[in-house]
Amino acid sequence: MEELIPVASKLQDVLGALGQNTNLDLPQIVVIGGQSSGKSSVLESVVGRSFLPRGTGIVTRRPLVLQLFNTAVGPDDKGDGNDDDEDEDRGGGNDEDVVGEYDEKKADNGSSGQHGVTQRRQQRHRRKGGSSSSAPQTPTDAEGQEWGEFLHQPGKRYYDFNQIRDEISRDTNRLAGLNSKGVSPTPIHLKIYSPNVLSLTMVDLPGLTKVAVRDQPEDIEEQIYSMNCQYGSNPNAILLAVTSANTDLASSDALKLAREL
Repeated sequence: MEELIPVASKLQDVLGALGQNTNLDLPQIVVIGGQSSGKSSVLESVVGRSFLPRGTGIVTRRPLVLQLFNTAVGPDDKGDGNDDDEDEDRGGGNDEDVVGEYDEKKADNGSSGQHGVTQRRQQRHRRKGGSSSSAPQTPTDAEGQEWGEFLHQPGKRYYDFNQIRDEISRDTNRLAGLNSKGVSPTPIHLKIYSPNVLSLTMVDLPGLTKVAVRDQPEDIEEQIYSMNCQYGSNPNAILLAVTSANTDLASSDALKLAREL
């Protein structure tokens, strides 16, 4: 599964760039619940950062496909250059002795022998990653760095999670409307890279509602129900039904929908 996640991510990027459907029936956690039941707070608890829009009424108006990638480097993945040291311990580290003998035998050649010694030392130094010409580590690749990327903005990284929140709101208003409080089935794809998360995919959906308010369309209940069914009917999906603590579970719409699906 760990190897499948990045492959699926790249496939979604390619499909999105071509304007094709990016919905893949892969294992994912689908968060369902009533309006203002705390679904977004659950996702933020999993990520460990606050990055989702807040407010009263309906706030999540488009499906948010959240892909988490763990960037922690395991012990086997650290490139500390020990392989060269091990080769030297096995008898492959006699380059300097060989070069020294070569230098003595070719001392009559003047600078040509010294040039050969210098060249070999530089090559060995570069293999160990200590070359002075190697690129310094950038802040974006620093250990422990966390950032987010949107599918509709390929290559752009957000290191400020407040900016991630603003971009989610901006792109939601772009398709769902600014003042209408309507919904849109077009998902927002967000990737978060962090050493503090598990590699998994979660989907945040608009909360179930019963009555259209203000400028919402009259069929808002049917639209949101249809969206929840679309993602929840995935046979590989794990349904996470969120219910407010002050709500009786017997009257939970989220549990009822989860049982239906």
